[in-house]
Amino acid sequence: MSHTARKQVMAMLKSLRPVATEHALIRLGPLGDGGYLVPNDLADLEACFSPGVGLVSGFESDCAAAGIRVFMADRSVTGPADTSDAFHFVRKHVGVSTNHDTITLDDWVAESLPGSKADLLLQMDIEGAEFDALWHTTDRLLARFRIIVVEFHEMHRFAEPAFLHRAAATFGKILRNHICVHIHPNNCCGSVEVAGVVVPRIAEFTFLRRDRVRKRWRPQFVESFPHPLDADNVPEKGFLPLPPDWLA
Repeated sequence: MSHTARKQVMAMLKSLRPVATEHALIRLGPLGDGGYLVPNDLADLEACFSPGVGLVSGFESDCAAAGIRVFMADRSVTGPADTSDAFHFVRKHVGVSTNHDTITLDDWVAESLPGSKADLLLQMDIEGAEFDALWHTTDRLLARFRIIVVEFHEMHRFAEPAFLHRAAATFGKILRNHICVHIHPNNCCGSVEVAGVVVPRIAEFTFLRRDRVRKRWRPQFVESFPHPLDADNVPEKGFLPLPPDWLA
């Protein structure tokens, strides 16, 4: 790839460099796959929206234990792995349109919480459909999510100009109102080199809305990875570090 492509990748990574805020990170969900680090800023969140249910519901159970209603969506399963009175499940994939099999994030939130304007939490793991789903989500709704946790897939495709453009635009859309506070590479699938930059194929990103950082606080870039609460997604595989270019 060209020098221009390397500059584009590095510019995107620079915008995503994690920042430490006054909110310490806590872990919701189990050690290993299905657990994520989020800022300890959960008070008064009305609901968690969690598209992509999978085989574990530890993150959602911890949200419910914190008094947060949980809305879950996944066409590939018949329901969540655990049960709770706080859980509300719809058997649809979250995507770019609403029909029998899929629903947009905007329509899902509107149907689930009609008339609500309260802060929300988003935890998304939808196996590669996240870039399109987030790009088709309105700025107004994204701004309601105080915390956004997304597992981004197929990042090796940054080598494709069209995919890189879409990824950069999607990250830019999130970063209009949020800052990145944590990145955890998923060690399931390794890393690749794209335009001279090492990129994990899959990584979990945590974002915090900018207005949750006190004006007098001076956020500092995170210098040390992994975080003490991080855990390998696949314990039997080797640790996958966040590449140095992501901290440059």
